Amino acid sequence: QVQLVESGGGLVQAGDSLRLSCAASGRASTMGWFRQAPGKEREFVATITWRGGGTYYADSVKGRFTISRDTAKNTVYLQMNSLKFEDTAVYYCAASSTTVIGQTGPSWFGYWGQGTQVTVSS
Repeated sequence: QVQLVESGGGLVQAGDSLRLSCAASGRASTMGWFRQAPGKEREFVATITWRGGGTYYADSVKGRFTISRDTAKNTVYLQMNSLKFEDTAVYYCAASSTTVIGQTGPSWFGYWGQGTQVTVSS
């Protein structure tokens, strides 16, 4: 069983930066971030494998967002730079008990946080 608690969301202006955190209790092999805007489906953002730190990003955030982990704190981060209006969404932390590489579907992840709102004003 893995419990996830996100933090760090907020209201920022376009071009600003924001860092999200996800504290995990329990072991996970892969952790990731998804987001969901109003009226849209949940969308893959990035994943990181816990053991090797391998990362995978959606094309829409590549070069702007960075996912990282702190194994001592059992925490995953999402550093978001050069934020755009279209990045506005509820951001969810996700975890999988298996190693997930290159898969973007939410169904690969069995554990989810409660979500944190990120709002980017244009």
